Amino acid sequence: MRLPRTYRDDVLIAAAGLACGLLLWSFGLHARGPGGEVPLDGPVVLVPLFVVTALALVRRTMPRTALVVGTLAVVADQLTRGNIMTVVMFADIVYAAVVYGPPASARRIPVTTGLITIAVTLGFLAWFREPEALLIGVVTALITFFPAITGAVVRNHRQAADTARLRAEQTALLAEMDRRQAVIAERSRMARELHDMVANHLSAIAIHSTAALSLDDAKTSREALGVIRENSVDGLAEMRRLIGLLRDSSGHDEPAAAPTLDGLDALVRQAGMNGSASGLTFRLADERAADASLPAPVELAAYRIVQESLTNTLKHADPGGVTVTLRSAGHGLTVEVTSPFGVRPGPRAPGSGAGLVGMRERIALLGGVFEAGPAPGPPGGPEKIWRVRAELPVAEDDKEPSA
Repeated sequence: MRLPRTYRDDVLIAAAGLACGLLLWSFGLHARGPGGEVPLDGPVVLVPLFVVTALALVRRTMPRTALVVGTLAVVADQLTRGNIMTVVMFADIVYAAVVYGPPASARRIPVTTGLITIAVTLGFLAWFREPEALLIGVVTALITFFPAITGAVVRNHRQAADTARLRAEQTALLAEMDRRQAVIAERSRMARELHDMVANHLSAIAIHSTAALSLDDAKTSREALGVIRENSVDGLAEMRRLIGLLRDSSGHDEPAAAPTLDGLDALVRQAGMNGSASGLTFRLADERAADASLPAPVELAAYRIVQESLTNTLKHADPGGVTVTLRSAGHGLTVEVTSPFGVRPGPRAPGSGAGLVGMRERIALLGGVFEAGPAPGPPGGPEKIWRVRAELPVAEDDKEPSA
């Protein structure tokens, strides 16, 4: 079975440590010379070495167990002539216990080894009463405290790198979500623009083509064909304008201007021409203040609401009068379109309901109020009317200065 990369590294570390320890032992090189208490000599020196090199194989998977057993092996090594590689391998086990152990061990081991180093230094100073006893404290620090501190630094750097990587992934994910939402919002805007610009002309074409097919009258058919041709040409112009807005511009062409409320007269006159065959008359009542000025998004939304309302009127309204009313309302604009409501005889174009959805979306984007539905008619008028009413707020900071 092929071992993972990290375990192969541990095997190499254990093999190298064991080989170096055996080489030192074969040359008779020990950590301490003979004399004093005469520590154990001979092959028994190799027992702690074999233990710590074997623990190197589990330094990542069982770091705390390796540290406990390794500590016992180092203590046992002090009862022999000693092997330098035993101490070196133990230092690596201390380092691994901090790097690969649980967070609690990573916090406690540096503190514990630091306290052990201080205690050993002070103890041997009190015992030997010689400055050379400080060397024992230095050696203790080299094999316990400094490996623990090094492991803590490495662990902190790895955690910081993991945190930075996670933040980068989250940032990329959020950016992708923002991009998708922007694409969806742009598609919705394009769908509203396409529907509002073309639906009016196509509805008129559908109504008059149905009338021309259902009525066997040359004059009526000719008039219907004239209206069909006019709406086809206008619809084609609107489509070209939309395509021009969507196409990547080279920077030499000026973008087409968005429609404004100044174009409502022409829009109402065109609706009157298209609806005359259905017995519809159209009137524009502009009751705005003389010095009223609106930002471009509000004017575009109001224009599109009137345009879509007139389209729906051509499709569904009973014969009678259609009124488009504009009023200044505080810091904003109120748009209202009323038309006779009932069961209309004769040809009518089918509806999909997308127009009302589009109008609600436009008003919601501006934070306004939208209402659409049947209402009681005025005195002397039809019994019921269909009323579309939209309130478009304008913040003081968004107002355009009047000329």
